[in-house]
Amino acid sequence: MKFYCIADEDTVRGFRLAGIEGRAVTTLKEAQAALKAALDDAAIGILILTERVAADVRRQVDGVRSTRSRPLVVEIPGPEGPIPGRKTLRQFVQEAVGVRIGHEEDA
Repeated sequence: MKFYCIADEDTVRGFRLAGIEGRAVTTLKEAQAALKAALDDAAIGILILTERVAADVRRQVDGVRSTRSRPLVVEIPGPEGPIPGRKTLRQFVQEAVGVRIGHEEDA
């Protein structure tokens, strides 16, 4: 099972340093093509997208999540930081578990 990253050039470069392949995209067409290629690769088990890329291809990402068991699609903040108004991973876990974890982030 492989990890694969679709994101901006800086994020993809960082993941490559960690041994994770990826494809840098700057346009909607590039993002759609990269997502299709990644979904066609049965070896990819975890697909990492920046929030901005995922927002561009939201319909396809939601379709993957609702109809396929693999790959697991993980959205991460890009170099510009999290999209304002989005819940953090900590907030999702706290809501799901009902337990406060660690300290609160600054608003």
